[in-house]
Amino acid sequence: MNIKDIVNRDLVNLTNCEQEPIHIPGSIQPHGFLLGLKGDLLNIDYCSENTAQYISLFHSQLLGKDFAEVFGEESAISLKQFIEDGKQITANLLQLRLAGVDFLCTLHKNADDIWILEAEPVDITKQAGNESYNQTSQLLRYMHDMHSLKDLCQLVAEGTREITGYDRVMVYRFDKDYNGEVFAESCREDLEPFLGLHYPHTDIPPQARELYMKNLLRLITDIDYTPVPIYTLDDSAQKNLDMSLSVLRSTSPIHVQYLHNMGVGATLTISLIYKKKLWGLIACHHYSPKNLTPELRLAAQLQGHFITSQIDVRQASEEYELSKKVNAALERITNITLTNEAGLQEIISQPEILNLCNASGVSIVYNNTVYSSGITPSEEQVLHLASWCATCSNHTSYTTTKLSDVLPELRNISESVSGLLYQSLDIHNISSIMWYRQETRTEVHWGGDPSKSIIKDEKGLSPRRSFSLWKEIVDRTSNEWLSYETEAAASFAYALQRQLNLIVITREEEKYRKLSELLRETNSELENINWISTHDLQEPLRKIQLIASRLLSKEKDLPETVQDAVLRMNGSAERMQTLLVDILKYTRIKHHHTPLVPVNVMQLIEEVKLDMTETKNEKNAEVIVHDLPIVMGIPFLMKQLFVNLIGNAIKYASAERSPVINIIAEPGVVNVEEGENSLPYYLIKVTDNGMGFEPQYAEKIFNIFTRLHAQPDMRGSGVGLALCKKIMQTHNGIINAVSIKDVGTTINLYFPAI
Repeated sequence: MNIKDIVNRDLVNLTNCEQEPIHIPGSIQPHGFLLGLKGDLLNIDYCSENTAQYISLFHSQLLGKDFAEVFGEESAISLKQFIEDGKQITANLLQLRLAGVDFLCTLHKNADDIWILEAEPVDITKQAGNESYNQTSQLLRYMHDMHSLKDLCQLVAEGTREITGYDRVMVYRFDKDYNGEVFAESCREDLEPFLGLHYPHTDIPPQARELYMKNLLRLITDIDYTPVPIYTLDDSAQKNLDMSLSVLRSTSPIHVQYLHNMGVGATLTISLIYKKKLWGLIACHHYSPKNLTPELRLAAQLQGHFITSQIDVRQASEEYELSKKVNAALERITNITLTNEAGLQEIISQPEILNLCNASGVSIVYNNTVYSSGITPSEEQVLHLASWCATCSNHTSYTTTKLSDVLPELRNISESVSGLLYQSLDIHNISSIMWYRQETRTEVHWGGDPSKSIIKDEKGLSPRRSFSLWKEIVDRTSNEWLSYETEAAASFAYALQRQLNLIVITREEEKYRKLSELLRETNSELENINWISTHDLQEPLRKIQLIASRLLSKEKDLPETVQDAVLRMNGSAERMQTLLVDILKYTRIKHHHTPLVPVNVMQLIEEVKLDMTETKNEKNAEVIVHDLPIVMGIPFLMKQLFVNLIGNAIKYASAERSPVINIIAEPGVVNVEEGENSLPYYLIKVTDNGMGFEPQYAEKIFNIFTRLHAQPDMRGSGVGLALCKKIMQTHNGIINAVSIKDVGTTINLYFPAI
């Protein structure tokens, strides 16, 4: 049986530490031993080298054997029962007797389905259970008297130190970039306090933060420990053990060197998880080796739960008074009603608009006009800001606390305008409202120069050695925009946007009202003109026709030229009279609102044929009617429609053949594309064998006053087909024409089938 260790011997330094696989070190700390078990029989597949120190059995005697075979059936049953009960998480402890020795064990399954059993002896000097309970109960009582989050964190730091006995306990809080701040601290009186110091994000690399999210408690009992290698059976290449949740997992040499540089001898770290993110840590330091019983570790871990469970409550309490002021300002200012753009100046002058976001200045941009109050940029700079923010935020919202970083060209105003809160008022232009904040110059205390977090010397790169106080002046930066301030800004912007939209709508309504009045007046004038043209103008035309008739009948000796002129005058008067009658018909159809009723088209056309008997006989025309559907229509308009179509077919008949007109319907319904929808129609075709026309005139022929044939013997006003189109529109139908010159024409009539 071949055995190998899985120690990760890859060279780790600060150039590659962010890629260091710290979850598979292949070794553990020596204050306990580790077994890796697989399968239902819990076969020992991994074993730390130090088992002989605790149970007098070497790793070579354990690897490859089942747990029951080595430790007895009773211990195996206890372990399997622990697994079946679902208690196999690091927060639950299992007491096992292994090879005659009592151990407190933690158990978990890793990502590769290996059960990791970590055992520590139970004979470590430990605090009485009731003492730990009393301290925890006292902490819970004190919590009710703590109103601020900072006070609570300070209480937890003191309580954790009392429970654990560490020299220094810190509550360490991360910012958005994972730079850390010592937010609360309890330490020995002879130690230099770290409270308020900041530490760069490089002190805790990303993969370490990821493990803090998975494993909420991390213990190093002695910084100078010698790592204990883990062995396994040599049965596959590149075999390793994921120890992300392990209690005994060995520590990165880079982190050990960092702690050495700080002078620390032992550490305990508890993760603070808030809204599924690493909010901070409870960091415990001791300046000599120190171990805790598993029970005390869990008691200390409970302190972290106290903090994270109270973050929302405490932050809400801290923000309550401030948010009350903001909400009161929002309520007062949203009660102001705008009647026009001039009212924006009144709104911008209200002190509440600044209190809304605790700002030092505000600007409203509307229709490229700037309204400002307080400390603001120039009008030109405001317009530039509004344009940039509209593009940057896609006409939504935008905030920054350091305007000079995103717009270096405005660096000259960064003292008076460092912070910006932008809310768009229109998705189509730069209309917006912007609040500004002045620079808040602050002094940040770092635990060592953050720019020197990595030291380069003759040995290469190494963690920084200096943690002395280093001061940084932060300028050109405003206070953070808090959530209740941004929410109040959004609420006000929405209310203002509604009022501005109401102004636009009111103005548009007034414009349309005036246009409607003008249209009514115009229509009234047109109706008067139509009355004059159809009544008053017909009287002189009748007189012209009467005089022409008398001249032609009584004056027998008129010169031929005079007689010809009188005939032309009479013909012109007749055409004018026809035109006036057609115009009257057209305008009446335009304003018709008669309801649709079922119309028997075949019966209607038979009536038309009877009415047109004389016209048909004069041209020897034949009208053939096939089966036609019943459609919804206005009977007298449909009659006018077919009179016009049949009349046109006879009028524009070919000189070489007698007119034949076929009126036929497509069977069933047809679908016609109308916009996005395909609608069902009845299709009736009126086909003749007349003159026809060129295809390019297929749409033009339906325009009013359009005539394609200019022969003097073909009387017509150019209104007939326009009248047919208007009738079809009144029926929500469609009309079009298909023609071949000198062959004939087909007029397609589409009547809605519903």
